[in-house]
Amino acid sequence: MIDDIRIEKLNDLKLANKNPFEIVKFQTDTLNKSIIENFDAFENKNVKVAGRLMTKRIMGKASFGNLQDSSARIQIYVKRDEIGEDFYNEFKKFDIGDFVGINGTVFKTHKGEISIRVEKIILLAKSLRALPEKFHGLVDQEIRYRQRYLDLIVNSDVKNKFLLRSNIIKAIRKFLDEKNFLEVETPILQTIPGGANARPFITHHNALNIDMYMRIALELPLKKLIIGGFDKVYEMGRVFRNEGISIKHNPEFTLLELYQAYADYNDMMDLTENLFKFIAKQIYNSYVIKFGDVEIDLEKPFEKITMLDAVKKYADIDFTQINLEQAKKLADERNIKYEPYHRKGDLLNLFFEEYAEKNLVMPTFLLDHPVEISPLTKRKPDNPDYTERFELFIIGREFANAYSELNDPIDQRERFLYQEKLRDAGDDEANMIDEDFLTAMEYGMPPTGGLGIGIDRLVMLFTDSASIRDILLFPTMKSLPNDK
Repeated sequence: MIDDIRIEKLNDLKLANKNPFEIVKFQTDTLNKSIIENFDAFENKNVKVAGRLMTKRIMGKASFGNLQDSSARIQIYVKRDEIGEDFYNEFKKFDIGDFVGINGTVFKTHKGEISIRVEKIILLAKSLRALPEKFHGLVDQEIRYRQRYLDLIVNSDVKNKFLLRSNIIKAIRKFLDEKNFLEVETPILQTIPGGANARPFITHHNALNIDMYMRIALELPLKKLIIGGFDKVYEMGRVFRNEGISIKHNPEFTLLELYQAYADYNDMMDLTENLFKFIAKQIYNSYVIKFGDVEIDLEKPFEKITMLDAVKKYADIDFTQINLEQAKKLADERNIKYEPYHRKGDLLNLFFEEYAEKNLVMPTFLLDHPVEISPLTKRKPDNPDYTERFELFIIGREFANAYSELNDPIDQRERFLYQEKLRDAGDDEANMIDEDFLTAMEYGMPPTGGLGIGIDRLVMLFTDSASIRDILLFPTMKSLPNDK
């Protein structure tokens, strides 16, 4: 809650015509991190810095403190005889959490700590609430997620994790830009949610008086751009799925999708593997990363296994030798739940998720998914029950999903119609028929490779984060009662 003593201090400042909230600007000329990393260049030089006062130790006629800006913390040394008694007395009344501006000289203390000898200090903004107690910090996960600003103030490792996230995204853009992909933007509000099997959020457009959907994927508009003549396009943006929340799922998340004309899923495999290697090298200057107790060497060629072979290996079932009824009987025997409308390919996927997925620890491309769960993917010419699709699994989690994109509008319509039957049967995550997309396809779509990567999960991997909430600045949280 607001501290009454701090309010009293603020009121005293207002009465003295020193209201800090009336200050509109303080011109800095460097950052704390630059001073620390380049001390030789800054020693005995005058600097102007600003930030939050994190500690303060009053020691008679001289005091020490720590100033935290966006880059780092640095020690400040405040001496009464150097700034004057009046300013020194004002400084003593500053609270932890206050924002201050400092003009001073860089030096190193007898103990060897880089510091700023303060010549002038000004209060820029008053903190009316006390920060979390310094020895225990902010450890309550609920508070950390709900009040991320506090988490960032007191936990420097958290701030560094989000700086790392930003650098990962920069690396992705650099990689794609160097390969001449064009970054584009497509609508978030859509009349038909398409491109994935997911339950959408519904909203209402007042002027048009129609219900609209928050997008669940980026796929269909990007494919229209391929049809329109752009050969390489990508988008990195938020998508929204009205589904459960877990350590791996948030209702809104960042998705990368890219499409390349005249390419197939083999090209997408090469691109995906090279992208992951590129990120590791850019961020850590190494191809080896750690997640928990697992060391992952991204320099080694990624493994490959078909979904059929994975289920045969880990569930000891050969789906090429059984029919739908036999698959359902095996599912019943092993307590795998399925829906009445599920077909053989759906059962294969359920067995994969139950038995094989957790075993794909090292980077592994899972290949050739059944057509039933791949409504937007080209069939394999030599086995039309399966598709030219892969997912990348690492540490038992999916990180990428890619296709040789279906470009036959007749086949695509038939698959949409099958998806519509699934919706009628109760599958509210099945695709809707998108006539506008079908019309675009009927004008002709080149052979195309497409790739989707969940950025949040990727950041989890590269920052060794167990929960998706740890790498989202503002994760979705249930509202608290009004009295809290």
